Amino acid sequence: MRVADDMSHDHPAIDASTAEHTRCGWAQNDPLLAAYHDAEWGVPEYDSRALWEKLMLDGFQAGLAWITILRKRDAFRTAFAEFDPDIVARFDDDDVERLVGNAGIVRSRAKIRATIGNARAYLAMQAAGEEFAAFAWSFVDGTPVVGDGRKALTRSPASEALSAALKQRGFSFVGPVIVYAWMQACGLVDDHEERCFRRGAAAS
Repeated sequence: MRVADDMSHDHPAIDASTAEHTRCGWAQNDPLLAAYHDAEWGVPEYDSRALWEKLMLDGFQAGLAWITILRKRDAFRTAFAEFDPDIVARFDDDDVERLVGNAGIVRSRAKIRATIGNARAYLAMQAAGEEFAAFAWSFVDGTPVVGDGRKALTRSPASEALSAALKQRGFSFVGPVIVYAWMQACGLVDDHEERCFRRGAAAS
């Protein structure tokens, strides 16, 4: 199952009281994935900047395993000025070369340039009075969509519509599969498996 982005600057520890709980299959075999699953994945995120950061990391994940991004998350945050759109939007060609040479992150020139362009698109929305969190949540009517817990989806009509809307606003690396993973990570969709102890926990 493809999983998406993060939330806190510190990797959360696995609570001993939940260590024996049944988790989603993708989170069972790695302590870092388990900690991320237990504390972050699927928890509704309403902060615009945090949502944007998560979307950028999902873009970097394209073609890679999520654990690769999770292990590099702190390095990404340092490299991209804590994902402050105001700062990233001012990155220039020298910054692109600096980032391409940074072994701590995914050194894809296309993804790096996309992140800079996406910071500018984010700021353009803000300048137009379109708040990013409200925009994103409007595609699920402000309430997390609960999956059936049995069928693993990689896209949905909502992710297709949200992807198209982002592209119209100048975003790139925001295809419907990337967007759906982001929606799962940010709690717009609750896709914890039926047997998972975290299913429905964010809404309770």
